[in-house]
Amino acid sequence: MLVLLLSGCSPRQTDLPFDKVAPQIDSAFLLANLYPIWRSGKLAHAPQMSEVFTPTLLDTLYFPPIDSLTEAALQQQLKLLQLIKRKRHQKLANLNFTTDELERVIHLLLLWKSRPEELRKSLLAFQTWGDDRRGNVQFTGYFTPVLKVRQAPDDEYRYPIYRRPHSWEGPLPTRAQIDGEKVLAGQGLELAYAADPVDIYYMQVQGSGYVEYLDTGERALLVYDGSNQQPYRSIERYLTEREDLEVGNLSINGIKRFLKDHPALRDTVLSQNPSYIFFAPRGHSVKGAGQVPLIPEISVAVDHRYLPLGSVLLAACPVYDKYGEVDHHEFRILLPQDTGGAIRGPGHLDVYSGVGRAGQSSAGVRNHFGRVWLLMPRAGREALVAPLVPSDTLKVEASTD
Repeated sequence: MLVLLLSGCSPRQTDLPFDKVAPQIDSAFLLANLYPIWRSGKLAHAPQMSEVFTPTLLDTLYFPPIDSLTEAALQQQLKLLQLIKRKRHQKLANLNFTTDELERVIHLLLLWKSRPEELRKSLLAFQTWGDDRRGNVQFTGYFTPVLKVRQAPDDEYRYPIYRRPHSWEGPLPTRAQIDGEKVLAGQGLELAYAADPVDIYYMQVQGSGYVEYLDTGERALLVYDGSNQQPYRSIERYLTEREDLEVGNLSINGIKRFLKDHPALRDTVLSQNPSYIFFAPRGHSVKGAGQVPLIPEISVAVDHRYLPLGSVLLAACPVYDKYGEVDHHEFRILLPQDTGGAIRGPGHLDVYSGVGRAGQSSAGVRNHFGRVWLLMPRAGREALVAPLVPSDTLKVEASTD
C-alpha cells in the first residue's frame, strides 16, 4: 500500500504497472490521481464516477504556468466566444453554466496568470468521467497535411479532390460511389488532382489540408465544406478485425505503407468508411469549427455536447519520448476550438499537432490516456465547494499491486 499526503509531498515512483519500468512519472500527476498508471495511461483501480462531471478543488491539482503562447491562445478563445452563437444558459450532463462564465474563466486566467494561488481561489475544476466513467480520457492527434496536386489531371495525378455538390438531389453518394463509380466526375466539382487517393482520404480525416499546385506554383488551403452525411467508420478497426491481414503498424504511415505494398486492397479498405468530406478553398490559416486559428499543442477537437467550444480545460496529458513511447504525464491548458466526426462523448480529445510531416509525426504517436478537468468560476458554486475535502487534510491510499 502507498499512502500519500497531499501537503508537502513530491514522491517519484517507478514500480508502476507498465510492461517495462516507467521513467519518473510526473509527481504532480501521481499526486492528483493517487493511483498507479497502466502503460496505456489509464489509472489502475480507479473507482467509477457517479456523474459526468465531478467538482474538484484546484489546490489538489498542479496548475501550469501561463506562458506567452497560452496567453495569445486565450485571447483567441475570447474571439471564439464572440463568433459562435451565444446561449446564456447551458447544460452539459449534470453541469449548468453560462457563456458569460466561460468568458469569466479566461479573464481570470489572464488576470492572475502569474498568481496560481489566486486562480485556485477563483476557479473550480470539474473532472470528466472519460470513456469508462473512471476519469480516463483518450488523447489522439490530428494535423494539417500538405499535398502535391495538379489543377489538370495527368497519368499520375488523376485522383480528384471534390468541392460540395450543392445541386445534388437526394442522399449524397457514399465513398464507394464517389471513388469507385465516379458519380461526381465531369460536373465541374474538381478542385485539384492528387497522385494517391490514400493521401486524399487522410486529408478528409484531418478536415483540412494545404495543396501545392505543381502546374501553377500556387499554394492553397482547402477546408471542410460538409460531408455526405454517412457515418464515420474506422479503417484501422477494419484492418484489425481482418484475421487474414497482418498490418502491424496502424499509424498513418504504417497504413500507407501497407496499402502501397498491397494495392489490390486499397479501394476495399478505403470504402469501409462510407463518410466522405468535401472541401472549399478558404483563407490561409488553419481554423477549426470555432473559426479561430488553431495552435499546435493547445487547440483540441472535442464533442461539444460535453466540452463546449470556448471553454478552458486543465489536462494531464501524455508526453512522449523520441521513440514515441509515453515518458510521463504533464499538466497543460487545452482549448476546445474544433470538432470532429470521430470525436464522440466525454472521453476523447483530439490534439491539434501542426502542419505537414512534423504535424503528422507528432499526431501519429498520440493514442494514450490522461485526465481532463473543465474549468468554471468558483463564485456561485459554494454549495459544491463545501463538501470537498481541502488538500492539507487529504490522505489517500492507493494500491501499487
